[in-house]
Amino acid sequence: MGFHTGELAVQRRAGVAQEASRLSPMLDPARFSAGFAGFLAQRTFVVVAGTDDQDRLWASPLAGPPGFVQVTSATQVTVHAGPAAGDPLHDIRAGQQIAMTAIEFAARRRVRINGTLSHADADTLSIEAEQAYGNCPQYITPRLLAPADPATGGEHPGPGGDIRRDTALSAQDVALISASDTFFLGTRHRQRGVDVSHRGGPAGFVRVEEGSLWWPDYPGNNLFNSLGNLAVDPAAALLFFDFAAGLTLQLSGTAETLWGQAGPADTEAETGRIVRFTPQHLVTGPLLPARLITPDTPERTLS
Repeated sequence: MGFHTGELAVQRRAGVAQEASRLSPMLDPARFSAGFAGFLAQRTFVVVAGTDDQDRLWASPLAGPPGFVQVTSATQVTVHAGPAAGDPLHDIRAGQQIAMTAIEFAARRRVRINGTLSHADADTLSIEAEQAYGNCPQYITPRLLAPADPATGGEHPGPGGDIRRDTALSAQDVALISASDTFFLGTRHRQRGVDVSHRGGPAGFVRVEEGSLWWPDYPGNNLFNSLGNLAVDPAAALLFFDFAAGLTLQLSGTAETLWGQAGPADTEAETGRIVRFTPQHLVTGPLLPARLITPDTPERTLS
């Protein structure tokens, strides 16, 4: 498949076209190896990105015990979980483009899978993969997560429970963003598909100014999948977490890359690029299907 025009344009502007071209085989049509399947089978947390019935792009968390992500053919992966009631992707439609990142925070490992959602119901998502590749461990903050346990209050709330839907950030939303060292970014290309990627940095690396968000684009693998998509389609989805409280903040809106506008020195923005995001819709509430394991987590919750 190779890179699309947006990715190529960003690579050229960043001066890394030659380096990126050597990595283009990563975008070859997916075929899952035994090692890839083994990695996915041990995962307990993934993030997917897709669109709702209003064509809004969202990113949503999924979690389950080891084995809840299963490679079912050389090109298909099945996730035995679905977005929670109240999540904007709860009723996600099959047949659309979808992306998934499976991540192990503790070991700082992640893989990305992009393709078509071939089946969707309340408990199962099947993805026919078109691209599948690993990413480097950069900017992943180590932490231990486990699937939420209903016995310890980790079940999903019912529809409408404590979930807030809005078009503007509240003070609590800004506080959550300002304390975050991790979020996920969903982008899309109408012909080439959806992508969802991890973004990380020191707590506070995402800034909120007058209702919009911006963050420095740190050096990465030079593929520029996300920024390349934004170069041709501004649609974007952000997913933030309060891992301790089990809260999520899901944002859907538009984003653009600004060149030569690095932020303050404490952002460590070495590339001179920042991404500015304008939220249009948000959903927030206790929708994180995982919990943070800390040294004082009762042993019974680790089973």
